[in-house]
Amino acid sequence: MGKSKSAEKRARQDQIKKERNRSRKRQAKTSIRKIKELVSEGKLEETKKLLPHTLSIIDKTASKGAWHPNKASREKSKLMKILK
Repeated sequence: MGKSKSAEKRARQDQIKKERNRSRKRQAKTSIRKIKELVSEGKLEETKKLLPHTLSIIDKTASKGAWHPNKASREKSKLMKILK
């Protein structure tokens, strides 16, 4: 923990940001995993319904700074390649 008040505040803010980012990343990874599972099971109709929601989650994860924009683009590209 920091010695000054500002360092303590910064540590608190970092902790909050870490928890938010962890939640966003987990949500994105879970959504990607569900898409992959549906594709492997051959449920293409359900996959097509879930895809826009998943892409939106990936974009939000990148726009909020939890993922680098290139990583988000790469993940979206992988999903689209899987569906073809």
